[in-house]
Parts: sequence; structure tokens; C-alpha cells
Amino acid sequence: MGGANIQFLSLYLGLFLWILFGQDTMAQNSKLEVAEELYKEGKALYFAEEYEKSIEYLNKVEAIGKELKDDMLVCKAITAKGHSFVMNDQNQKALDAYYASIEIAQKNKNLDKEMIASSGLVLVYKKTNQYQKALKLSQKMLQSIDKTSFKNTITHVNVITTASEVYLDTEQYDSVLHYAEPGISLSKILDYKEGLVDLYIKKGVVYYYKEQYETSLDYLFKAEELLQNYEIKNKFYPTVNCSYFIASCYYQQGYYDKAIERLHNNVSASEGNKLFNIPVLQSHLLLANCFGKKEDFENALYWNNKYVELNEAFQKQKDKTINKIYQKEAQVLKGGIANLQNKQLKNERIKKYAYIIAALLFLIVIIGALLYFKKQKSNKLVFNDLLQKINDLEVKEQEKLSKKEAPKEIVIDDEKVHEVLIGLSRLESQEFYLRADCNLRSVAKKVKTNATYLSKIINMHQEKNFNEYINDLRIDYALKRIKNDKKFRSFSVKSIATEIGYKSDYSFAKHFKSKTGLNPSYYIKNIEKQEKTLEDAI
Repeated sequence: MGGANIQFLSLYLGLFLWILFGQDTMAQNSKLEVAEELYKEGKALYFAEEYEKSIEYLNKVEAIGKELKDDMLVCKAITAKGHSFVMNDQNQKALDAYYASIEIAQKNKNLDKEMIASSGLVLVYKKTNQYQKALKLSQKMLQSIDKTSFKNTITHVNVITTASEVYLDTEQYDSVLHYAEPGISLSKILDYKEGLVDLYIKKGVVYYYKEQYETSLDYLFKAEELLQNYEIKNKFYPTVNCSYFIASCYYQQGYYDKAIERLHNNVSASEGNKLFNIPVLQSHLLLANCFGKKEDFENALYWNNKYVELNEAFQKQKDKTINKIYQKEAQVLKGGIANLQNKQLKNERIKKYAYIIAALLFLIVIIGALLYFKKQKSNKLVFNDLLQKINDLEVKEQEKLSKKEAPKEIVIDDEKVHEVLIGLSRLESQEFYLRADCNLRSVAKKVKTNATYLSKIINMHQEKNFNEYINDLRIDYALKRIKNDKKFRSFSVKSIATEIGYKSDYSFAKHFKSKTGLNPSYYIKNIEKQEKTLEDAI
């Protein structure tokens, strides 16, 4: 009887524990299943190029992960969102997503998750011209792959292809070949056709730039054969890319008709936004050069004009960073078009129009000159107005210093906001904004808050976003220092940009003109001119 009682008590206790904990476990498992289905749907939308919808699904996955306190689920969702942001040209959001994902992965010492997020981060660095960062991170990934579960898997191949892309962009061709060979061997073992295609094309491009055209064609034809005979994911880009470089080899070898046939296929296979794929865009320019070599000037100019038209539309449509390899190629081909136009002027068919062209050119020069002088006059007014504002600002600053007034305390109810604003003021006085590593995360860390909160405070109290806030500080600093520091003024625009925290002179010039209406070079030149006038007067 005692044994029966014990068995009964055990069953009763088991039932009690199930009521207590079992239902919660079932509910949690149910939510995880929902999250997995949402994740699959989000990834499917990503591959269908519906990136906004993909992000909506992944946001739900992230929310479930946070509710369940499942760091790995959150990490997976944020990384996938980063991929969608990249493809949707939302580079800053992609950066934030990958940084957040890497932070979670490192906190949990999950090298696999960190590796996946890092791969996406490399692509963002590439798109934003941060090639040194991309190179450094790629090298770190290659060194770390053996410590992950991805060793000798498809992901291992993808890490190699990503790193090879960076080496290709930075023209480190021997490094591309060094990593491509083991990547090809591993792709063959895994029967991973996408990896084989990618690495064959990269080797073909390397040998093209090494001017070993037959070797280049061997690898490009291998890639093309795989593209034609197997089901490859997202095959449009590798197909037109491969065909473009095959045509480029033919062009260099003097087989212009073969090249033209290839390039026509690239163009005819593209429509809508696919025309803005870089290999397709460049195909128009290479077509112009091919017809130029055949002295078919009518077709040459037709394709050159199509290229110019498409390129302008592309730049207006999206602010994308063109792949470095194609920038180099475009420079070479544009040089060919310039030579073509010189030949065209010598052609008998054009001679009868020479006077008309000369008259039109003269008219354009006259109009250009008038516009130039009008612009100069406008710039002068803007410059004088800007200089007056700087002088007024400096006078006010001097008056404050002479009176030794203590800075007025900002009256804010929220003590935390008050502390953040004081921290920002301190960083301004330390000129932290001039550092290249000054970004939302680093500033948030300095003022002891998080990036989201800091962004909201700046929006509320500065009435601008974080980037506008930092850019305004940098440009104000540059304006005053250029005006007052002759040595600083003698620096190149690129050196000045680096000195005040910008990664490139282009970025500095863009923000300078946006704030002042003038180019930095114009401002520097006129400050020099004004100072010289004062010296001569003395």
C-alpha cells in the first residue's frame, strides 16, 4: 500500500510541476516557432528584393527575441535587417544594425554570429568608400574563420569571396589570387556553384588588369558555363559582369565585333533599374569605344550619349558608391571616347558642319563666361556676408572673454538631459568633434548615455540631427581657423578635411558648400586675396 501511495504522490507532484512550468514552456516554444516562421518569411522577401517588407517581418522577430530575452534570436534578426538595409541603400541604418549585432555576439562570445554580422559590415564599408576599414575587418575574418563552426562550409567560401572583393577594389591582385584558389577548391568539394562563379570571375578580372587576356578569358568562360548550366541564385549581376569583362578582353585584343555582340546582349537583357547595374552601364561606354575603333562614329556617339544619359539618371536616382573597379575602367574608356571625338573632327563627313559647330561652341563659351561672371558676383556677395557673420561672432566671443562671464546654466527639468548637455558642451570646448572617430556611439559613450537618447536630446535642444550638429561645429571651426591661421590656410583642401575629422575632401566640400553656399577653395582664395590687399595697403 505504501508503494502505491508513493507512486500516487509522484504523479501528483509531476502534474503540479507541469501546471506551474509546463504551460510557460509551451508558450515560449510556441513564440519561438512563430519567430522562426516570421524570420523565414523575412528572408524570402529579402531574396525577392522586397526589402521594406522584409524589415517589417524581422522587426517582429526582434521584438519576440527581446520579449523572451533570447539574445541569439535578437542578434539573428538585427543582422538580417542589416542585410536588407544594405540592399535598400540605407547605409547608416545598416551600420547601426551590424554594430548592434556584433555587440550582442561579442557579449555572448558567439564568434559565429559575429562573423555573419562582420561580413555585412564589410559591404557597408565598401559602399561608403571606407576601404581601409573593410580591408582590416576582412583580414580579421579570414584569421578567425578556423575558430568558428563555419570552417570548410559555404559560409567559409562567402567570407573568402567578400575579402577577395575588398582586395580587388584596393587593387591587391596577388592577394585575390592567393585566397581565390583555396576558395575554389572548397567550393568544388561543397558543390557550391555560386562561390565558384564568384571566384572564377574575380580571377578573370585580376588577369584582365594584369593584361593576361587569354588567362582571363579561361576563368570567365568557366564562370559563364556554370551560369548557363546551373540554377544560380541572383544570377543577373554575375552574368552581365562576366559578359562585360569577356567583352573587355575582346576589345583589348582587337576583336571588336565579338565585343559588340557581347555588349549588345548585356544591354538587351536589361530593363528598368537593371540598366543602372554598373556592368550594364559600363557596357554602353565600351560599345561606344568599340564602334570608335571601327570608325563607325554615328554608332559610337549614339552609345556614348546613351551612357551619359543613363549615368546622369543613375546619379540623380540614388546616391550610390560606384564600385572602384568600374571607376577605373570608366576613366580608361572615357579617354577612348575623347580620342574618338578628335578623329571624328577630321572625318570628311563632319567638315561641312565645322563652322556651325564652331559658332555653337563660341556661343556656349560666351554664355558660359556670362554665367561664370554672374556666379562669381553671387559668390562674392555670399562671401562678404559670410565674413561679416564670422567677424560678428568673433567680436561676441571676445566680449564674453573680456568680461569673463560665466556661461549661463541651462535650466532643464530633466537632470539626465542637463548632464548630457553639459557633457556635450565640454566635448565642444575640447574640440572632440574634430576627431575622425567622433560619431554618435563614441559621443554617447563620452557623455555617459546611449546613442538613441543622445540623438533625441540633440534633435530637441539643437533642432538638428547628430550629423548636422557635428558638421556645423566642424565647418564653423574651419571657417574661423582658415580666416585667422595663415599656415592652416596653406594646407590642401584634403589636408584640411582630414585635420577637422572628415574621411575625404569630397565629404568636407559637400558639407562646407551646404552650410556656406561656397566651395572651400573659393573661400580660401578670397581670404588670401583679402589679406594680401590689407598688407599692400599697409
